[in-house]
Amino acid sequence: MTLTQAATDVGGVPDAPVHQYFSGGRWLPADSGATFADHEPFTGALFANVADCGRDEARRAVEAAATAFPAWAALAPAKKAVLFLRAADIIGRRRDELALVLARETGCTLFFADFQQNLVIQTLQQAAGWVYLPRGDILQSDVPGTYSTAVRRPLGVVASFTPWNGASILAWRAVLSPLAAGNTVVVKPSELAPISAGLLVAEIAEEAGFPPGVVNVVTHAPGGAGPIADEFFDIAEVRCINFIGSVKTARMLAERAGRVLKRSVMELGGYNPLIILDDVAMDYAVRVAAFSAFFHQGQICMNARKILVQRGIYDEFLAKLVEKTETLPMGDPQRDGTIVGPLITPEAVAMVHERVQDAVAKGGRVVTGGTFEGQVYAPTVLVDVPDDAIVSCEETFGPVVIVQPVDDADEAITVANRSRYGLTSAILTGDTYRGFELASQVKSGAVHVNMPTVDDEIQAPIGGVRDSGWGRTGPYSIDDFTDLIWINVQSGQRDLPIA
Repeated sequence: MTLTQAATDVGGVPDAPVHQYFSGGRWLPADSGATFADHEPFTGALFANVADCGRDEARRAVEAAATAFPAWAALAPAKKAVLFLRAADIIGRRRDELALVLARETGCTLFFADFQQNLVIQTLQQAAGWVYLPRGDILQSDVPGTYSTAVRRPLGVVASFTPWNGASILAWRAVLSPLAAGNTVVVKPSELAPISAGLLVAEIAEEAGFPPGVVNVVTHAPGGAGPIADEFFDIAEVRCINFIGSVKTARMLAERAGRVLKRSVMELGGYNPLIILDDVAMDYAVRVAAFSAFFHQGQICMNARKILVQRGIYDEFLAKLVEKTETLPMGDPQRDGTIVGPLITPEAVAMVHERVQDAVAKGGRVVTGGTFEGQVYAPTVLVDVPDDAIVSCEETFGPVVIVQPVDDADEAITVANRSRYGLTSAILTGDTYRGFELASQVKSGAVHVNMPTVDDEIQAPIGGVRDSGWGRTGPYSIDDFTDLIWINVQSGQRDLPIA
C-alpha cells in the first residue's frame, strides 16, 4: 500500500495506519513507537498518524546520508538523470492521487494541488539537465607551465527543512538542488504536512531507484523540531542547513549555523508590493490583484500584501477589486472551482483575525471580508491602514491585502522599498518599457512587469534579498550547495627563491 492509498483510506478512522519515517533506504518506526496525528484543515478529520522521531533517529539518518554520499557524488551524470526522469514519470502516473492527498493534507485547492504536480514534474525533468552543468572554470595564470582551475565539489550531507504551504513543489525543490549538485539529503518536513512535504518524496525516490541513504526523511510531532535541529547543527557530517520558511525561525537557525560555521541557504517570506499605475487595463489589473493577494488563501510567500494604486484610478480600482473579491468561491478545497479554501490551522485563523482587528483598532477599515467560518477566512481588503499596524509591515499568512493610494510611480517605489523584506513584487502599467525601467528600482529578488507577484518558473533564480533570505533555486542553486576549490597544476619545476 502506498502512502497516498493509506492516507486516502483513513477517512477519519481512529486506528489509521502509521506512516513510518525513511532512513538509509528503510521505512522505520520511531524508536519510542510514538506517533502524532495529522489532521485535514478543512474537515478537521484525522488524515494520518506519523512517526514522532527525535534526535537519535535524526543522527542515524545523517549517518546513512553520509555513508551514501561518496558513491552518489561519484555517480555518472547520466545515471543521476535517469533517476530524476524516472521519478518524474512516477509522479505523472500518480498525479491525481498525489494532488488529492496534497489538497486534503494542506487545504490547498485541487487547482493548486494539480499545478504543484505539474511543477514538480517539470523540476525533475529540468534537474536531469542540471547534473550536466559546468562545475568549474579554466583560470589564466601568470606562471608559465601552470594549469589552473576552479572546481566545484559537493558539500556532503544537506539538511533540508521543508514547509507545509507549497508542500509538494517546495519539498522537491529543497531536495533536487542539493542532489543535482552531488549531495545527499536529510529532510525534516513541517509537522503540518509530513506526508506531502517529505514522506512522499521518499516514497517516490525509493520507487524510482535512488540508492539507499541518498534521500532520508525524519518526521516529528508539533513542538518536536528542536532535538532534530540540534542534531543537524551538532553533527559534523551536515554541511549545510537548507531552510524554507519564516523569517523568525530563519533568524534562529542562521544564528546557530554561524556559531558552528555551518553553511545555510534561506528561502524566506516576503511583504510583496503590487504597484498599479494609472495607464493600466483596469479589468486585467483587478484580476491580477485578486490572484496575487488571495491565491492559496494568501499562504504563499509570494502573495501580494500591499497594493499601491496611483491616486487617479484608486477609487475605481478599489470598487472593482471589492466586487471581484466578493465573488470568489470559498469553502471545500476538493470542490471544483473553489478559490479560497481553509487556512492551515485554527491558530492561523486566530492570528489573521487578530491582525485585521489590530488594523481596525488603529484606524484602518475593512472594505470587504474580515470574517471567517471554521478555518475558511473570507478574502479581506483593508484601507486606511496606518504604518504601525502589524499587518502593514509584517507578513500575514492569510487572504488579507492592504490597498493604498500613491501620487505617482516614484512614491510607489519609495513605499514599496520601505519594507525590510525583498522576495517578489510586481508593476502593472500600459507602458511596458516604463515598467522595465521602474523594475530596476525595486529592492526585491524578483520584479514582474504586467504579471502577478505569484509566479514560479523552474529555470528562474527564485529567492530573496534583505530579510527574505539568500540563495537561489534551480540551476542557480549549484553554487549554494558546492564548495569552490582551486586546483593548480605545475608542469615541470617552478623557480623558487630558495635554491
